[in-house]
Amino acid sequence: MRVFVTGASGWIGSAVVPELINAGHQVLGLARSDSAAATLETHRAEVLRGDMRDLDLLREGARKTDAVLHLAYNHDFSQMEQAGRADRDALTAFAEELAGSDRPVVIASGLLGLPVGREATEEDLHEAHEGLPPRFRAELLAKEWARERGVYTSVVRLAPTVHGVGDWGFITSYVAIARQLGTAFYIGDGSNRWPAISRADAATLYRLSIERPRAGAVLHGAAEHVAFRDIAEAVGRKLDLPVASLAPEAAQEKFGALATFYALGVAASTAATREHYGWEPSGPTLLQDIADGAYTD
Repeated sequence: MRVFVTGASGWIGSAVVPELINAGHQVLGLARSDSAAATLETHRAEVLRGDMRDLDLLREGARKTDAVLHLAYNHDFSQMEQAGRADRDALTAFAEELAGSDRPVVIASGLLGLPVGREATEEDLHEAHEGLPPRFRAELLAKEWARERGVYTSVVRLAPTVHGVGDWGFITSYVAIARQLGTAFYIGDGSNRWPAISRADAATLYRLSIERPRAGAVLHGAAEHVAFRDIAEAVGRKLDLPVASLAPEAAQEKFGALATFYALGVAASTAATREHYGWEPSGPTLLQDIADGAYTD
């Protein structure tokens, strides 16, 4: 299979590309810079130069391939609405190009924002949350394309932490803040359950999503759910810092815009994902990666 991958040189995409190639697939990767193109060429992928703003280029990439993995996203929290619109525009371009075929289009989303207080399944929808990126709207659009136009659109909802050496996301920021403050804080009682998945397990899930496509499907990418207090204690042990509770009303002063995320959690079932796709995560746990120095060495 020949696969068009956006975000191909990013944290997750740069693991997905070799995963696909090692499984016998060919990859056409979108690259907006020389360094991104060089990364793709290192993995023996073909390069399509350009960026997400060029919808004609996105259609060209979809037209030339058998499947699309749309991983690119602008994670600037000050531009969440603009990023959401760009994401939906890209999905529309892909879906229009592949309508009438059985070629899959898989987009990325997240688990935070799903219902809490019970185990959220792949059938659940996100609850409105003004502090989170509006990626749920792309999910709804993907379902609409599958339902009304028969396009093989599906969604992979990933854990907020896709961990491993080189991760630049939420846990890296958390460790930097703990160092700066001299304390590893958790919010409230720290019982909020933080989903996590290793980078290799996420890459495998994306490969399976196009090898076994299902129109309108939602996949859950979480290998575990860790109480945030346990994350704080692991970071505290590694950095030899005290660990303490932080009142919710004081969280923004300490964490800034990230306070919203560090206070959230969700328990997401992966039962349907494992059953339909044969996915069995096998990577290290988040706490193992923290203990082994992935975020501190």
